[in-house]
Amino acid sequence: MKKSKRKPNRKAVRSMEIEEIELLNSWIDSQKPESGTNPLSFPPLGKKEPIGRIGEDSFSKYVGSTRFDQLPISKKTKSGLKDAGFVKMTDIQRASLPHSLCGRDILGAAKTGSGKTLAFVIPVLEKLYKERWGPEDGVGSIIISPTRELADQLFDVLKAVGKHHNFSAGLLIGGRRDVDMEKEHVNELNILVCTPGRLLQHMDETPNFDCSQLQILILDEADRILDVGFKKALNAIVSQLPKHRQTFLFSATQTKSVQDLARLSLKDPQYLSVHEESVTATPNRLQQTAMIVPLEQKLDMLWSFIKAHLNSKILVFLTSCKQVKYVFEAFKKLRPGIPLMCLYGRMKQDRRMAIYAQFCEKRSVLFCTDVASRGLDFNKAVDWVVQVDCPEDVASYIHRVGRTARYNSGGRSVLFLTPTEMKMLEKLREAKIPIHFTKANTKRLQPVSGLLAALLVKYPDMQHRAQKAFITYLRSVHIQKDKEVFDVTKLSIDEFSASLGLPMTPKIRFLNQKKGKMVPVKPVLDNAEKEDKLMISREKLLPDNFTEENVDRDILETKDIEDEGKADLLEDVMRATRVKKNKKLKINVHRPLGTRLVFDEECNTVPPLAMLADTKNANVSLDQDQKTEYYKKIREELKRADKEDKLLDRQRRREKRIKQKMKRKRGGLGDDDDEEDEDNASDKDEESMERGRRKKAKIYFDSDSDNDNDERKQNKDDNGPNIDSISLAEQEALALKLLNSMHS
Repeated sequence: MKKSKRKPNRKAVRSMEIEEIELLNSWIDSQKPESGTNPLSFPPLGKKEPIGRIGEDSFSKYVGSTRFDQLPISKKTKSGLKDAGFVKMTDIQRASLPHSLCGRDILGAAKTGSGKTLAFVIPVLEKLYKERWGPEDGVGSIIISPTRELADQLFDVLKAVGKHHNFSAGLLIGGRRDVDMEKEHVNELNILVCTPGRLLQHMDETPNFDCSQLQILILDEADRILDVGFKKALNAIVSQLPKHRQTFLFSATQTKSVQDLARLSLKDPQYLSVHEESVTATPNRLQQTAMIVPLEQKLDMLWSFIKAHLNSKILVFLTSCKQVKYVFEAFKKLRPGIPLMCLYGRMKQDRRMAIYAQFCEKRSVLFCTDVASRGLDFNKAVDWVVQVDCPEDVASYIHRVGRTARYNSGGRSVLFLTPTEMKMLEKLREAKIPIHFTKANTKRLQPVSGLLAALLVKYPDMQHRAQKAFITYLRSVHIQKDKEVFDVTKLSIDEFSASLGLPMTPKIRFLNQKKGKMVPVKPVLDNAEKEDKLMISREKLLPDNFTEENVDRDILETKDIEDEGKADLLEDVMRATRVKKNKKLKINVHRPLGTRLVFDEECNTVPPLAMLADTKNANVSLDQDQKTEYYKKIREELKRADKEDKLLDRQRRREKRIKQKMKRKRGGLGDDDDEEDEDNASDKDEESMERGRRKKAKIYFDSDSDNDNDERKQNKDDNGPNIDSISLAEQEALALKLLNSMHS
């Protein structure tokens, strides 16, 4: 029989963990590197060198180690790394882990795809493990990411490596509806992986949310989080965190701003740029190409490129959400022969995660903004990164191309540059980016502009999307600070509009405005929307207080609208031409006035009211007596018509009451009820007649005569008896008589 293994009791486990922690602390203190040194400069340790305690007071070196099992970390962390398949360390991990395990602040800069995530996940687990952190201790570590997809990816790595630990971790990102459930459990979590907006929302709204015992703060893609877009949110977060903590900043393009480091309360940070001395600033296995493509041929080139690479996984970067939406919808209808997807910041969270997962699994084309440019690691290698629009700066270019050629895999990228953007090529080469310039093969170019124009005719709703894509692109170019690269006045605007399939070029208002005249509209956004808007390229290109909807209202003014039935397009045009409340309208006294023309039987024009005057005389003069007689005749006709209308109305109401009474009688009402209803109806008639008697006599103010009231009374006596004083039968007889006279 097999003997069952007994599980060690809690006291034994606790004592074993305490002994391991004491051993690790002694190991780290005895062999820790000096501040300011780069562990990569030390010779790498051999495979046969001893690990851990060598003598009573001596330990093995860990500075210069190349494998995770040579580091002074816990057995639980080593088991998690081994199960996840992590054995050898990358350069950024070799350089940062010896310093971070000592409790020092880190500024880590490394190429994209170099393993920065493990460089801060391991110290987080080790710090809380050595502090004996438990659920009752609350939040011990916060990892902040600029995008939801990157936060979800970090959370997966944390779960894989730390699965043998007993820490509780939570993913707090915007776009979810379960905020109330998060508020109930957020105080019990030890490690928070979050986006800035969601974290700040819990700090402001969640009761008893406490971060006073925080041990480690990590900013992933730190240069993006320290950017202007996240400045207010980050300042509000840091103000609620303790100053005595360990802080890590990791990014592909690290900041050295003294102001940024001061507001994060960094103490003697270790700046580790492992690829600063390398020949290139991008991965070595990445083949980079740039080509001149006129603005009006970009979509033709993109379509031709996709048709030529139907068996590849392609990531296409565009400037704004509106461009992504239009190009995705248009190309999807044209069916290039490969699955198409789109990803941008304003999509719902569930849909974004689903698209991200689908793109990781199969070969397809993903149209996206810069929301997908940072940190995202696609499971299967991306074959091509196509930048249709020029990046904002060198850092944006590095992050975009970093989605391919990750770790030890290869990849290729291509950048479309207009003739006015060639200065960007010089800046990329100055930043040690080995990009090759080539000419486009125009012989294999497949024009798609004509197909897009046909699509806009077949699908009228797409014309509005094309206009927004046109507007937002020009707007993003216009507000760029680097005018050596971006100059909207040098672009072929009409040709670009035609390349999108638009029949008319929308008028761009901001091109005629002087600087300083544009007043941005500041939208009111919740925290989740702020995250979305801050993480996409549109927010980097547009000011923080601009949204694309406000841009459309501000600058969109179409020259012609073919289809008047397009309510959404008409609404935008009305918004674009709407006058503000505080703006005074100027009336032009010399404006042309409309005239009413009257034609006779021979198609000759006659003056107004000529029927009352002498038509034979050229100088028409109206007779006052004829005018008075005409008005008197009209008044009499109106009075007679009014009386007839009242009689008809009373007859209809009486018939309606009779029908209702018959309906109630058929429904089972008794004779007493019928009589009561009839009495009530007659009482109502008498009351209405009594109110009619008490009414004041009408006074006609449009009369030319002074004795108009007397004339009205005389007309009343001449026309017949007073209607209010006659019976119902007489009213019916009078009504029939009047009706017969009208028909005769």
